[in-house]
Amino acid sequence: MAVPIKFGTDGWRAIIADDFTVDNVKRVAEATAIYMKKHKMKRAVIGYDCRFGGLLFASTTARVLGAYGIQCHIASQGFVSTPMVSLGVVKLKASLGIVITASHNPPSYNGYKLKAAYGGPMIPAEVTEVENLIPDECSLKELPSLNDLRERNLLKEADLEGIYLKHARRSFDLKLIKASAGKIAYDAMYGAGQNAVKKLLPRCVFLHCDYNPGMHGQAPEPIHRNLLLLSETIKKNPKITAGLANDGDADRIGLYDEDGNFVDSHHILLLLLLYLHKYKGMTGKVVFTFSVTDKLKKMAEKFGLPYEITKVGFKYIAEIMTNEDVLVGGEESGGLAVKGHIPERDGVWIGLMIFEFMARTGKTLKQLVQEVYKEVGEFAFDRDDLHITEAQKQNVIKMCKDRAYTAFGSYKVKAVEDTDGWKFLFGDEKWVMIRASGTEPVLRVYAQSPSLAECRAILDAAKATIL
Repeated sequence: MAVPIKFGTDGWRAIIADDFTVDNVKRVAEATAIYMKKHKMKRAVIGYDCRFGGLLFASTTARVLGAYGIQCHIASQGFVSTPMVSLGVVKLKASLGIVITASHNPPSYNGYKLKAAYGGPMIPAEVTEVENLIPDECSLKELPSLNDLRERNLLKEADLEGIYLKHARRSFDLKLIKASAGKIAYDAMYGAGQNAVKKLLPRCVFLHCDYNPGMHGQAPEPIHRNLLLLSETIKKNPKITAGLANDGDADRIGLYDEDGNFVDSHHILLLLLLYLHKYKGMTGKVVFTFSVTDKLKKMAEKFGLPYEITKVGFKYIAEIMTNEDVLVGGEESGGLAVKGHIPERDGVWIGLMIFEFMARTGKTLKQLVQEVYKEVGEFAFDRDDLHITEAQKQNVIKMCKDRAYTAFGSYKVKAVEDTDGWKFLFGDEKWVMIRASGTEPVLRVYAQSPSLAECRAILDAAKATIL
């Protein structure tokens, strides 16, 4: 029996040498090729991040597409970030992009992401179409060699990193950032953002910026518990004014203030909205996923800007960004996008924008966060990832569907929202949310309240209730 291959909220991901094998990559690549031929698409851009086997899987994909007569532009300089591939699709006028990456998953995983011609994730309906075309076995008994494809003009090397760097240098005042934002610490988490940041901000204090597919066993997800060295480095060096971290394919962001305190994606979204609208006078829709703080809605309303809440997954935001005038878009997990760039998450780009905000105002990140609080009030956010059995997970989901939870400890449920998962509202801008991950075998539990200590209390109460 063929292994079923399903795309989650952001591509297909599986454990290397278990389900993520050359044979299974051939199956997905053939489905991609069939989809492209059906829609008369002739050119694709392919890149891979720092994970084990990236070049092998990317080359396999190119050979399958090449067998179908599709021209592929593959990254010439080695590993690249996901935003580099997405931007490359636009600049090279390709029809589709493919990234071999498992993003923030543990190093034992690899994955396969699809990007559309506009430089962002393919919309859900298109991804489903590709998924439905995946054969039980690749029909191609032999694949053309890479040299054969080059001779037939079906394989070209593309400087995706160079294209990205040129675009970034045109879009940001890097001289001002270097002169006024202060010294920055950067943690690449052994990911694909390391080379670009070294070239754009060469004076950074660099952490985990070497090629290491094993990543010391650490999942490259830019959340505080994975970034303790970055936090401590900032605390020990008073000259460091901020810290930036990216995930494995550099489309997500983690941020630290001058005191080594983690600044989560909710606060970053609010900072971006504050900078782009209040300081730069830009307008547009604010789009964010169901798990993002409702403070973003509050700021959008205060600024008189339209907003929309989507299901969890950046692909839903990207779809809106391609059809409407969107100023800021983002999700709780650190994937953020802004007007003036491609409709794609980009952790390096967002970091540069925040540093530019600091440089133009002469304010520290901590001071800018306080400015956000003056607009919408103070708040904190936290999340637990519960690794439980499938039976336990299904029981919790059933209880949520049945509205069986009326309280979590002392926190009484006043209302429930179910756009994607279940958000239990307690009043006073406090809530807990429960949702099964679309990319990992875990149950995610989120909480918001005025303080981090109370967030922790809410999460503990939720865990005690559901398990």
